[in-house]
Amino acid sequence: MARRCELTGKTVQSGNNVSHANNRTRRRFLPNLQETTLLSDVLGNVKLRLSTRAMRTIEHNGGLDAFILGQSDSKHTTEGLALKRRIEKATAKKAAKVA
Repeated sequence: MARRCELTGKTVQSGNNVSHANNRTRRRFLPNLQETTLLSDVLGNVKLRLSTRAMRTIEHNGGLDAFILGQSDSKHTTEGLALKRRIEKATAKKAAKVA
């Protein structure tokens, strides 16, 4: 499984460990990924692998649906686009059922 946030695309970065003598050795900065279940208004429970920063951003934007629908398609990952299409389809189905 890739070390990549499913919504924001945050992934592994590389850099250097720098010692006191200024020796440099390569290292990896891993994102803080968590397996989490979020509540969507139209889909119910959705299980995702997100970075902690993405979780905070979702809460700040008013929930999963508001976060997903508020972003443009160019900012989404492939998993995010698939989730956005599922939300739009379920919203349209729910609206058609009510009308």
